[in-house]
Amino acid sequence: MRALATVVTIPMLVAGLAAQPPVKKAAIAGIPRMADGHPDLQGTYDLGTLTPLERGAGSPLVLTEDQAKKLETQVAQRSAGLNAAIDGNRQAPPKGGDGTPGPYGNVGGYNNFWLDPGSHYTMIDGQKRASLLIDPPDGRVPPLTEAARQRRTGGDYSRPTSDQAAREDDPGFEGPEAYNDPEIRPLAERCLVGFSSTSGPPILPTYFYNNLHQIVQTPDHVMILTEMVHDARVIRMNGQHAPPAVRKWLGDSIGHWEGDTLVIETTNFSDKTRFRGASQNLKVTERFTRLDGRTLRYQFTIEDPTTWTRPWTAEYAWPLTNDLMYEYACHEGNYAMGNILRGARLKEKNEEAAKKSKQQ
Repeated sequence: MRALATVVTIPMLVAGLAAQPPVKKAAIAGIPRMADGHPDLQGTYDLGTLTPLERGAGSPLVLTEDQAKKLETQVAQRSAGLNAAIDGNRQAPPKGGDGTPGPYGNVGGYNNFWLDPGSHYTMIDGQKRASLLIDPPDGRVPPLTEAARQRRTGGDYSRPTSDQAAREDDPGFEGPEAYNDPEIRPLAERCLVGFSSTSGPPILPTYFYNNLHQIVQTPDHVMILTEMVHDARVIRMNGQHAPPAVRKWLGDSIGHWEGDTLVIETTNFSDKTRFRGASQNLKVTERFTRLDGRTLRYQFTIEDPTTWTRPWTAEYAWPLTNDLMYEYACHEGNYAMGNILRGARLKEKNEEAAKKSKQQ
């Protein structure tokens, strides 16, 4: 967590930048620019927002000012209530928790202090948005193709995907089959990528915590550092994609400029991530455009004709922040994963012993 973690430096690329001459920023119409004339996109951005990816069927894309204010006020009031001081003389929860929603069965896990799901709806073109999705116009992800539905019925495609979200209402024990193999546990639980496709592409809000992303830019490369699980995606400018046999967890990203918009095309995804059940044919096109000196418009288009019946597009604002990015100390193979699996085996053993005891 940013509140208690230790500050770390990001040596990759940043060290290389130190050897370069200082970049002179000349503000033209309020937009800072690099020495080569392209917009300077560098900085740390806070992606926390209340705007969901999809919106309710039949509802408009744009919230009225009163609607947005009412919803944001409700969230603020709920957060204030959850942040209220608790009784220091309260009784300890029962062993294993009481099973209620909240901090993991009420055993003292994350409470509201640690969470940062966002406090405002994203604003684009002066409009508070009810969804990130702008196309299709109904604000819903297009239907899956028949081939995609078939893929989801078994094999590797039934395993967790990169967009799986964290759950504030921990479900508790998910059944014995959910703990038979570490590779069927969620990718973020294994500390491989962040929750909710925060590592991207496409980059989505977590609606949970650790919302920061940092951009470092040179003429030849752009690096996007994700706070959660500290993924660093390096985009090669004006290059060629790797051969089709080369597959990467975050895909192979190539960038170019279209006027003042940075366009990044990512292909060559590994079947380890499978965003929303996508195939290896997934192509993500991201567009970064400065709205002003402190805000980016982030837009992405998803194309995979073997998964969805049509392409779909979403966008939201990335506001600059002065907050610092800290280490997210989560790594693959940490002791928690072993304990999760051991806990399931212990539960099975205890239940079997109890069953035999009743039979005697």
